[in-house]
Amino acid sequence: MQSGLILVGEPMGLLIAQTEGSLNNVSSYDLAVAGAEFNVAIGTARLEHKVTYMTKLGDDPFGKRITTVLKDNKIGDEFISFSKERATGFMLKGRTSVGDPEIFYFRKNSAASTLNEDDVEKIDLSNYGYIHLTGILPALSEDTKKATFSLIKKAKKQGLFISFDPNLRPQLWKSQEEMIQTINELASYADLVLPGQAEGKILIGTDDEKEINDFYLQNGASICVTKCGSKGAYVSTKDGEGYMVEGYKVEKVVDTVGAGDGFATGVVTGLMEGLTLSEAVKRGTAIGAIQVMSRGDNEGLPTRQELKDFMNK
Repeated sequence: MQSGLILVGEPMGLLIAQTEGSLNNVSSYDLAVAGAEFNVAIGTARLEHKVTYMTKLGDDPFGKRITTVLKDNKIGDEFISFSKERATGFMLKGRTSVGDPEIFYFRKNSAASTLNEDDVEKIDLSNYGYIHLTGILPALSEDTKKATFSLIKKAKKQGLFISFDPNLRPQLWKSQEEMIQTINELASYADLVLPGQAEGKILIGTDDEKEINDFYLQNGASICVTKCGSKGAYVSTKDGEGYMVEGYKVEKVVDTVGAGDGFATGVVTGLMEGLTLSEAVKRGTAIGAIQVMSRGDNEGLPTRQELKDFMNK
């Protein structure tokens, strides 16, 4: 099996407030790049794995900035296309010392929302052993929803290891019912499902980690790992008893955005390297902890040496 990882999603320009307070009172921002799948791509590349990212971008400064960041991180961009009619999405993120930051999206009718089944059909998956998808891409439009199903079925047919993070964005869906049905159906094709307790409450009506894992294993997954915040993560497989992997203590929470993407990075790369499942999940909790201590969505994602130093400490 090939060892490369491919991701598909919507990267966005990210404007991070330089001062605390309501976004409508902020006058200066730092520029970065955001996006759940993009964060996983960056994290995986920093751990020295082959990564390719597919998306559609606007022919604009945000789109060009994104491709520059991809190249700087040695992430494959051969499946990226540009639109002259649609813009690259972007978002504003507040700065806060307590709780989650304020976020506002400008992504409706973005270039990425036009990604469709024809685009997916052109992808050659034969050079990849792993694919990571989230519940964000199918929420963007009917086209991206169809494309996501087409891609996950294609990956399943070709024998790729499929990891799936629900990554709920209720504001992007027409209804909660459509969101729940779509996310759970997509999860049924995955080998590894990575929900959080709060997502379980929405998707299946419980935040009990054991019940969440049991649901997704019965739904078709081989492995389910439910994120339990600072406690760590609860791991279950079809063939064994569930168990908890403890999380790392965090000195100070700086920014919670991107912690789940860091966790996914750790688990997926651990499995790519042949670590045991518990070792891979432990790596996930480590990168998640590093992320919440770092400002920005992906700036804090560690190199291999930085990860080793953190886990040893």
